Amino acid sequence: MSAKILVVDDESDLELLIKQKFRRQIREGTYEFYFAPNGRKALEKLQEQSDIDVVLSDINMPEMDGLSLLVKLHELSPLIKTVIVSAYGDMDNIRTAMNRGAFDFVCKPVNFADLDVTIQKTLRHVTQLRDTLRAVKENNILRMYVDETVIQFMSRQEFETSVMLNETVQASVAFVDICRFTAVSEHAPADTVVRLLNKLFDVMVKEIIAQGGYIDKFIGDAVMAVFRGNYHLDRAIDAALAVRNRIDALQETIPEAPGYVPKVSVGINAGEMISGNIGSASLRRLDYTVIGDTVNLAQRLQSSAHPGQILITHHAYQQIKESFRCEPRGEVILKNKEQPVEVYEVLE
Repeated sequence: MSAKILVVDDESDLELLIKQKFRRQIREGTYEFYFAPNGRKALEKLQEQSDIDVVLSDINMPEMDGLSLLVKLHELSPLIKTVIVSAYGDMDNIRTAMNRGAFDFVCKPVNFADLDVTIQKTLRHVTQLRDTLRAVKENNILRMYVDETVIQFMSRQEFETSVMLNETVQASVAFVDICRFTAVSEHAPADTVVRLLNKLFDVMVKEIIAQGGYIDKFIGDAVMAVFRGNYHLDRAIDAALAVRNRIDALQETIPEAPGYVPKVSVGINAGEMISGNIGSASLRRLDYTVIGDTVNLAQRLQSSAHPGQILITHHAYQQIKESFRCEPRGEVILKNKEQPVEVYEVLE
Protein backbone atom coordinates (compact mmCIF):
# COMPACT_ATOMS: atom_id res chain seq x y z
CA MET A 1 0.00 0.00 0.00
CA SER A 2 1.29 3.45 -0.93
CA ALA A 3 2.15 6.00 1.72
CA LYS A 4 0.10 9.11 1.01
CA ILE A 5 1.99 12.39 1.37
CA LEU A 6 0.53 15.88 1.05
CA VAL A 7 2.99 18.62 0.02
CA VAL A 8 1.85 22.12 0.98
CA ASP A 9 3.90 24.89 -0.67
CA ASP A 10 3.18 27.92 -2.83
CA GLU A 11 6.35 27.40 -4.88
CA SER A 12 5.15 25.62 -8.01
CA ASP A 13 8.61 24.31 -8.91
CA LEU A 14 8.70 22.22 -5.72
CA GLU A 15 5.99 19.95 -7.12
CA LEU A 16 8.14 19.28 -10.20
CA LEU A 17 11.22 18.62 -8.06
CA ILE A 18 9.32 16.23 -5.82
CA LYS A 19 8.05 14.26 -8.80
CA GLN A 20 11.57 14.12 -10.30
CA LYS A 21 13.48 13.21 -7.14
CA PHE A 22 10.97 10.58 -6.00
CA ARG A 23 10.06 9.21 -9.43
CA ARG A 24 11.25 5.70 -8.52
CA GLN A 25 9.15 5.58 -5.33
CA ILE A 26 6.16 7.00 -7.24
CA ARG A 27 6.58 4.48 -10.04
CA GLU A 28 6.91 1.57 -7.60
CA GLY A 29 3.89 2.72 -5.62
CA THR A 30 5.84 3.38 -2.42
CA TYR A 31 4.82 7.05 -2.23
CA GLU A 32 1.69 8.78 -3.53
CA PHE A 33 2.00 12.58 -3.51
CA TYR A 34 -0.72 15.23 -3.37
CA PHE A 35 -0.11 18.97 -3.61
CA ALA A 36 -1.70 22.15 -2.25
CA PRO A 37 -0.51 25.78 -2.60
CA ASN A 38 -1.44 26.87 0.95
CA GLY A 39 -2.92 25.73 4.25
CA ARG A 40 -6.53 26.40 3.28
CA LYS A 41 -6.26 24.32 0.12
CA ALA A 42 -4.46 21.63 2.13
CA LEU A 43 -7.43 21.31 4.48
CA GLU A 44 -9.73 20.98 1.48
CA LYS A 45 -7.48 18.27 0.07
CA LEU A 46 -7.58 16.44 3.40
CA GLN A 47 -11.36 16.44 3.25
CA GLU A 48 -11.07 14.62 -0.09
CA GLN A 49 -8.20 12.33 1.00
CA SER A 50 -8.81 11.49 4.65
CA ASP A 51 -6.12 8.78 4.70
CA ILE A 52 -3.12 11.09 4.23
CA ASP A 53 -0.18 9.81 6.30
CA VAL A 54 2.32 12.67 6.25
CA VAL A 55 2.16 16.40 5.46
CA LEU A 56 5.22 18.30 4.18
CA SER A 57 4.50 21.99 4.71
CA ASP A 58 6.20 25.30 4.09
CA ILE A 59 5.77 28.10 6.66
CA ASN A 60 5.36 31.28 4.62
CA MET A 61 2.29 30.87 2.35
CA PRO A 62 -0.70 33.05 1.35
CA GLU A 63 -4.21 32.61 2.86
CA MET A 64 -3.03 30.21 5.59
CA ASP A 65 0.60 29.74 6.62
CA GLY A 66 2.22 26.53 7.78
CA LEU A 67 2.16 27.35 11.50
CA SER A 68 -1.58 28.01 11.37
CA LEU A 69 -2.05 24.81 9.40
CA LEU A 70 -0.30 22.85 12.15
CA VAL A 71 -2.97 23.89 14.64
CA LYS A 72 -5.76 22.89 12.26
CA LEU A 73 -4.13 19.55 11.47
CA HIS A 74 -3.87 18.65 15.15
CA GLU A 75 -7.58 19.38 15.54
CA LEU A 76 -8.40 17.41 12.38
CA SER A 77 -6.40 14.26 13.17
CA PRO A 78 -3.62 13.64 15.71
CA LEU A 79 -2.47 10.69 13.57
CA ILE A 80 -1.35 12.93 10.69
CA LYS A 81 2.27 13.95 11.24
CA THR A 82 3.73 17.10 9.71
CA VAL A 83 7.28 17.83 8.61
CA ILE A 84 8.00 21.54 8.14
CA VAL A 85 10.04 22.18 4.97
CA SER A 86 11.04 25.83 5.01
CA ALA A 87 13.83 28.36 4.44
CA TYR A 88 12.82 29.96 7.76
CA GLY A 89 15.07 27.74 9.82
CA ASP A 90 15.70 30.04 12.76
CA MET A 91 15.20 28.69 16.24
CA ASP A 92 12.04 30.72 16.90
CA ASN A 93 10.25 29.17 13.92
CA ILE A 94 11.52 25.70 14.78
CA ARG A 95 10.35 25.98 18.39
CA THR A 96 6.96 27.39 17.35
CA ALA A 97 6.50 24.58 14.83
CA MET A 98 7.47 21.90 17.34
CA ASN A 99 5.20 23.39 20.01
CA ARG A 100 2.33 23.23 17.55
CA GLY A 101 2.90 19.56 16.82
CA ALA A 102 5.43 19.37 13.97
CA PHE A 103 7.17 16.00 13.90
CA ASP A 104 10.38 17.25 12.25
CA PHE A 105 11.94 20.20 10.42
CA VAL A 106 13.83 20.23 7.09
CA CYS A 107 15.51 23.42 5.85
CA LYS A 108 15.52 24.72 2.29
CA PRO A 109 17.25 24.34 -0.08
CA VAL A 110 16.05 20.78 0.29
CA ASN A 111 18.46 17.87 0.48
CA PHE A 112 16.17 15.25 -1.04
CA ALA A 113 18.14 12.29 0.30
CA ASP A 114 17.71 13.71 3.81
CA LEU A 115 14.05 14.44 3.09
CA ASP A 116 13.50 10.81 2.06
CA VAL A 117 15.06 9.59 5.31
CA THR A 118 12.85 12.01 7.25
CA ILE A 119 9.73 10.83 5.41
CA GLN A 120 10.58 7.19 6.17
CA LYS A 121 11.14 7.98 9.84
CA THR A 122 7.85 9.87 10.03
CA LEU A 123 5.97 7.06 8.29
CA ARG A 124 7.36 4.53 10.79
CA HIS A 125 6.09 6.71 13.62
CA VAL A 126 2.64 7.00 12.01
CA THR A 127 2.53 3.22 11.54
CA GLN A 128 3.42 2.66 15.19
CA LEU A 129 0.70 5.06 16.30
CA ARG A 130 -1.89 3.30 14.15
CA ASP A 131 -0.76 -0.14 15.33
CA THR A 132 -1.03 1.01 18.94
CA LEU A 133 -4.46 2.48 18.29
CA ARG A 134 -5.58 -0.77 16.69
CA ALA A 135 -4.21 -2.70 19.67
CA VAL A 136 -6.11 -0.46 22.05
CA LYS A 137 -9.30 -0.92 20.03
CA GLU A 138 -8.83 -4.68 20.19
CA ASN A 139 -8.16 -4.53 23.90
CA ASN A 140 -10.86 -6.25 25.87
CA ILE A 141 -10.79 -3.49 28.49
CA LEU A 142 -12.50 -1.12 26.07
CA ARG A 143 -15.35 -3.52 25.45
CA MET A 144 -16.56 -2.96 28.97
CA TYR A 145 -17.31 0.65 28.05
CA VAL A 146 -19.13 0.08 24.75
CA ASP A 147 -22.66 1.40 25.07
CA GLU A 148 -25.43 -0.99 24.05
CA THR A 149 -26.72 1.69 21.67
CA VAL A 150 -23.52 1.40 19.66
CA ILE A 151 -23.94 -2.34 19.30
CA GLN A 152 -27.59 -2.00 18.32
CA PHE A 153 -26.61 0.58 15.69
CA MET A 154 -24.84 -2.13 13.72
CA SER A 155 -27.05 -4.15 11.41
CA ARG A 156 -27.14 -7.87 12.06
CA GLN A 157 -25.63 -8.63 8.67
CA GLU A 158 -22.80 -6.13 9.18
CA PHE A 159 -22.15 -7.53 12.63
CA GLU A 160 -22.01 -11.14 11.56
CA THR A 161 -19.86 -10.55 8.48
CA SER A 162 -17.38 -8.32 10.31
CA VAL A 163 -16.90 -10.19 13.56
CA MET A 164 -17.25 -13.81 12.51
CA LEU A 165 -14.27 -13.70 10.13
CA ASN A 166 -11.25 -15.72 11.20
CA GLU A 167 -7.75 -16.35 9.90
CA THR A 168 -4.61 -18.35 10.53
CA VAL A 169 -1.75 -16.11 11.64
CA GLN A 170 1.87 -16.27 12.71
CA ALA A 171 2.13 -14.57 16.09
CA SER A 172 3.47 -14.78 19.62
CA VAL A 173 1.40 -15.21 22.75
CA ALA A 174 2.46 -14.48 26.33
CA PHE A 175 0.77 -15.56 29.54
CA VAL A 176 1.79 -13.39 32.51
CA ASP A 177 0.65 -14.54 35.94
CA ILE A 178 0.87 -12.58 39.20
CA CYS A 179 2.42 -15.08 41.59
CA ARG A 180 0.95 -15.87 45.01
CA PHE A 181 -1.86 -13.37 44.55
CA THR A 182 -4.43 -15.90 45.74
CA ALA A 183 -2.99 -15.61 49.26
CA VAL A 184 -3.62 -11.87 49.22
CA SER A 185 -7.19 -12.29 47.93
CA GLU A 186 -7.99 -14.78 50.70
CA HIS A 187 -7.18 -12.38 53.53
CA ALA A 188 -7.48 -8.81 52.26
CA PRO A 189 -10.78 -6.90 51.88
CA ALA A 190 -12.41 -7.10 48.46
CA ASP A 191 -11.76 -3.42 47.67
CA THR A 192 -8.07 -3.84 48.49
CA VAL A 193 -7.78 -6.94 46.31
CA VAL A 194 -9.42 -5.28 43.30
CA ARG A 195 -7.45 -2.05 43.69
CA LEU A 196 -4.15 -3.91 43.97
CA LEU A 197 -4.93 -6.24 41.07
CA ASN A 198 -5.90 -3.34 38.84
CA LYS A 199 -2.71 -1.48 39.76
CA LEU A 200 -0.59 -4.47 38.76
CA PHE A 201 -2.60 -5.05 35.58
CA ASP A 202 -2.20 -1.40 34.62
CA VAL A 203 1.59 -1.69 34.83
CA MET A 204 1.55 -4.84 32.71
CA VAL A 205 -0.82 -3.50 30.06
CA LYS A 206 1.24 -0.36 29.49
CA GLU A 207 4.40 -2.36 28.79
CA ILE A 208 2.56 -4.79 26.51
CA ILE A 209 0.98 -2.03 24.43
CA ALA A 210 4.33 -0.19 24.28
CA GLN A 211 5.70 -3.21 22.38
CA GLY A 212 2.77 -3.30 19.96
CA GLY A 213 0.93 -6.13 21.71
CA TYR A 214 -2.71 -6.24 22.70
CA ILE A 215 -4.51 -7.74 25.65
CA ASP A 216 -6.44 -10.79 24.55
CA LYS A 217 -8.02 -11.39 27.93
CA PHE A 218 -7.64 -11.27 31.70
CA ILE A 219 -7.81 -14.71 33.31
CA GLY A 220 -8.16 -14.33 37.06
CA ASP A 221 -4.85 -12.79 38.13
CA ALA A 222 -3.15 -13.46 34.78
CA VAL A 223 -2.95 -11.66 31.45
CA MET A 224 -2.92 -13.21 27.98
CA ALA A 225 -1.24 -10.94 25.43
CA VAL A 226 -0.78 -11.39 21.68
CA PHE A 227 1.90 -9.91 19.43
CA ARG A 228 1.62 -9.85 15.66
CA GLY A 229 3.67 -8.37 12.82
CA ASN A 230 7.41 -8.01 12.38
CA TYR A 231 9.64 -9.40 15.16
CA HIS A 232 6.59 -10.42 17.18
CA LEU A 233 8.57 -12.88 19.32
CA ASP A 234 11.28 -10.33 20.13
CA ARG A 235 8.64 -7.78 21.09
CA ALA A 236 6.80 -10.30 23.26
CA ILE A 237 10.00 -11.03 25.16
CA ASP A 238 10.86 -7.34 25.45
CA ALA A 239 7.42 -6.74 26.93
CA ALA A 240 7.80 -9.65 29.38
CA LEU A 241 11.18 -8.37 30.57
CA ALA A 242 9.78 -4.86 31.01
CA VAL A 243 6.77 -6.19 32.92
CA ARG A 244 8.98 -8.26 35.21
CA ASN A 245 11.26 -5.30 35.92
CA ARG A 246 8.38 -2.91 36.58
CA ILE A 247 6.59 -5.34 38.87
CA ASP A 248 9.82 -6.05 40.78
CA ALA A 249 10.29 -2.31 41.30
CA LEU A 250 6.85 -2.05 42.95
CA GLN A 251 7.75 -4.12 45.99
CA GLU A 252 8.30 -1.06 48.17
CA THR A 253 5.27 0.87 46.95
CA ILE A 254 2.24 -1.31 47.71
CA PRO A 255 0.60 -0.21 50.97
CA GLU A 256 -2.51 -2.30 50.23
CA ALA A 257 -0.75 -5.55 51.17
CA PRO A 258 2.10 -5.16 53.67
CA GLY A 259 4.67 -7.90 53.29
CA TYR A 260 3.46 -8.97 49.85
CA VAL A 261 6.23 -8.83 47.24
CA PRO A 262 4.71 -9.08 43.76
CA LYS A 263 6.38 -11.29 41.17
CA VAL A 264 5.30 -12.55 37.77
CA SER A 265 5.84 -15.83 35.98
CA VAL A 266 5.69 -15.80 32.19
CA GLY A 267 5.28 -18.35 29.41
CA ILE A 268 5.84 -17.28 25.80
CA ASN A 269 5.40 -19.22 22.58
CA ALA A 270 5.39 -18.32 18.89
CA GLY A 271 3.95 -19.98 15.84
CA GLU A 272 0.77 -20.58 13.91
CA MET A 273 -2.56 -19.94 15.59
CA ILE A 274 -6.16 -19.27 14.63
CA SER A 275 -7.39 -15.72 15.18
CA GLY A 276 -11.07 -14.92 15.29
CA ASN A 277 -14.11 -13.99 17.35
CA ILE A 278 -15.22 -16.90 19.49
CA GLY A 279 -18.61 -16.93 21.14
CA SER A 280 -22.27 -16.45 20.31
CA ALA A 281 -23.23 -14.21 17.41
CA SER A 282 -26.92 -14.41 18.38
CA LEU A 283 -26.12 -12.92 21.78
CA ARG A 284 -23.52 -10.60 20.25
CA ARG A 285 -21.06 -11.69 22.89
CA LEU A 286 -17.76 -12.79 21.44
CA ASP A 287 -14.11 -12.71 22.41
CA TYR A 288 -11.57 -11.66 19.79
CA THR A 289 -8.94 -14.26 20.59
CA VAL A 290 -6.37 -16.72 19.33
CA ILE A 291 -6.55 -20.48 19.82
CA GLY A 292 -4.48 -23.53 19.00
CA ASP A 293 -1.61 -25.66 20.24
CA THR A 294 0.81 -22.71 20.19
CA VAL A 295 -1.43 -20.85 22.63
CA ASN A 296 -1.97 -23.88 24.87
CA LEU A 297 1.76 -24.51 25.12
CA ALA A 298 2.44 -20.90 26.16
CA GLN A 299 -0.09 -21.22 28.99
CA ARG A 300 1.48 -24.45 30.20
CA LEU A 301 4.95 -22.92 30.09
CA GLN A 302 3.67 -20.18 32.38
CA SER A 303 2.23 -22.78 34.75
CA SER A 304 5.71 -24.36 34.98
CA ALA A 305 7.54 -21.06 35.51
CA HIS A 306 8.71 -20.02 38.97
CA PRO A 307 8.24 -16.46 40.26
CA GLY A 308 10.40 -14.13 38.18
CA GLN A 309 10.92 -16.68 35.39
CA ILE A 310 10.23 -16.19 31.68
CA LEU A 311 10.10 -19.55 29.92
CA ILE A 312 10.19 -20.25 26.18
CA THR A 313 10.52 -23.38 24.05
CA HIS A 314 13.66 -24.59 22.31
CA HIS A 315 12.12 -23.60 18.97
CA ALA A 316 11.56 -20.05 20.20
CA TYR A 317 15.07 -19.95 21.65
CA GLN A 318 16.56 -20.73 18.24
CA GLN A 319 14.83 -17.65 16.85
CA ILE A 320 15.97 -15.15 19.50
CA LYS A 321 19.22 -16.56 20.92
CA GLU A 322 21.34 -13.83 19.31
CA SER A 323 19.23 -11.06 20.83
CA PHE A 324 18.59 -12.27 24.39
CA ARG A 325 20.61 -14.05 27.05
CA CYS A 326 18.96 -17.35 27.90
CA GLU A 327 19.85 -20.47 29.85
CA PRO A 328 18.55 -24.02 29.35
CA ARG A 329 16.27 -25.33 32.07
CA GLY A 330 16.06 -28.91 30.86
CA GLU A 331 12.94 -30.81 29.91
CA VAL A 332 9.58 -30.43 31.60
CA ILE A 333 6.43 -32.50 31.49
CA LEU A 334 3.49 -30.40 30.34
CA LYS A 335 -0.18 -31.27 30.47
CA ASN A 336 -1.48 -33.11 27.37
CA LYS A 337 2.03 -33.40 25.90
CA GLU A 338 3.19 -36.95 25.28
CA GLN A 339 6.87 -35.99 25.19
CA PRO A 340 8.83 -33.73 27.56
CA VAL A 341 9.38 -30.19 26.27
CA GLU A 342 12.83 -28.59 26.31
CA VAL A 343 12.59 -25.12 27.80
CA TYR A 344 14.84 -22.09 28.20
CA GLU A 345 14.69 -19.21 30.67
CA VAL A 346 15.09 -15.68 29.30
CA LEU A 347 17.38 -13.76 31.65
CA GLU A 348 17.86 -10.45 29.90
